[in-house]
Amino acid sequence: MSPSAISHRSARASLAFSCAGHAYAHIFEPIFFISALVLPAEMGLSYEEVLALIVAGKLLYGLMAPLAGWLGDRWSTVGMMAVYFLGLGAAAVGVGLAQGPWMLAAALGLMGLFGSIYHPVGIAWLIRNAEDKGKAIGLNGVFGGIGPALAGLVAGVLIASSGWRAAFIVPGVAVIATGLLFLVMLAKGVVVETKGDRRPEPVASRGDTVRAGLVLSVTMLCAGLVYQATQPALPKLFAERLGDAGIWVAAGGVTVVYLLAGLTQILAGHLADRLSPKRIYLVVAAVQVPLLLGVGYASGLGLVVVAVLAVTFNMAAIPAENLLLSRYTPAKWRGTAFGLKFVLSFGVSGLGVPLVSVMRGAFGGFEALFVLLAVSAAVVAVAASQLPSERAVPVG
Repeated sequence: MSPSAISHRSARASLAFSCAGHAYAHIFEPIFFISALVLPAEMGLSYEEVLALIVAGKLLYGLMAPLAGWLGDRWSTVGMMAVYFLGLGAAAVGVGLAQGPWMLAAALGLMGLFGSIYHPVGIAWLIRNAEDKGKAIGLNGVFGGIGPALAGLVAGVLIASSGWRAAFIVPGVAVIATGLLFLVMLAKGVVVETKGDRRPEPVASRGDTVRAGLVLSVTMLCAGLVYQATQPALPKLFAERLGDAGIWVAAGGVTVVYLLAGLTQILAGHLADRLSPKRIYLVVAAVQVPLLLGVGYASGLGLVVVAVLAVTFNMAAIPAENLLLSRYTPAKWRGTAFGLKFVLSFGVSGLGVPLVSVMRGAFGGFEALFVLLAVSAAVVAVAASQLPSERAVPVG
């Protein structure tokens, strides 16, 4: 096989495993939030107390990301990906086997710890190997959306047929199996390590790098808060406002929202490659403002429609955001940079989960929460306007 054919095969393998990893990174939290509708009766806790069990895991999911990214940069991206698959799968099985609230919280914490590996390592690995970065990021983003969509279906079916424990054990075993396949492909040389970009881009100036880093720190924090608070709120919101069908309505609504929203990221990634990522980032943030207000006050079918649109535009920003971050970060430090990103978007913004509990308890509903999220989206739009001017990037 020629070197170019081997290189192409490696790029496809990295895309496939990175996409699978992205789906797994986003499947377990929604499963928990749907399980939280039945766990109060099982655990003898209130709904708000059940939500609190995942807070430590969510904080670890973000706060440990820089260390994971640094290890990927300094040690091995493929080694860290193997740890990710096997560790996350084992932790998910542990959640399903947990007895009592403390064991459940500890297992969820381990899920957060191993889950923290994916975004800084998997996305940096994908970008280094990608032959068309925007398109690869967009396709990868689809699988990030498919994760929550599958979560609704998986959780609904397994909880109804076998109980909430099966909703963690079955997908956990699937993740472990993926990890074993990854090790086989690594041994055969289909999956390879790489430290530089397959298609390098012009190096940004120091001033632009600093400016972009400061601006993106603000936007990633606020956009992450919108995502992190919307995800746990939607199942309960649907259960309350879409009738009396209970968990099936909540699970089905979540599936529809994240499946439709996730699929749009192929288009978003394509546009980010060919248009201005900065402009796309700004526009999709601005459009979220009225949509999030709509989610706070809508009901019935209108709620599903406006929720689909709100989550779609939130997720449509991800390819542009990742492309901007990669353009202003040297390849050898990209894992660390993505790790710092996810401290903001998944660690600090992970406080969106207790925020849902606190604001719902204080105001008796979700209206005030989504007003706050609309304000956060507006901050993203304003801050994004301060990003450096676009640089010419070759399209290949």
